Amino acid sequence: QVQLVESGGGLVQPGGSLRLSCVASGSGFRIYTMGWYRQAPGKQRELVAHITSSGNIKYADSVKGRFTMSRDNAKNTVFLQMRSLRPEDMAVYYCNSYPTAFGSWGRGTQVTVSS
Repeated sequence: QVQLVESGGGLVQPGGSLRLSCVASGSGFRIYTMGWYRQAPGKQRELVAHITSSGNIKYADSVKGRFTMSRDNAKNTVFLQMRSLRPEDMAVYYCNSYPTAFGSWGRGTQVTVSS
């Protein structure tokens, strides 16, 4: 079973930046489209961005131009570089496969945007 471990979150002021990482255990990582998701308090989990095995990336309109997703297949890792953070970006961020998630989710990493 794939295990996912997210890291890199924290407290940042509006306009600041963070870089999230997600390491996946197990083999076959490179064949999966991977996504970054987020869930704010009281809201449903939403897809932020996803990257195919060949490196094609799509972003949600809300983060386009501010977030950059990438992957390192040799390290079974996906990244999310977040810039110009806004209070509405505050959420727990998760990674998982897309469109069908792996059976389990990691704990996520908390991103707090506040002055």
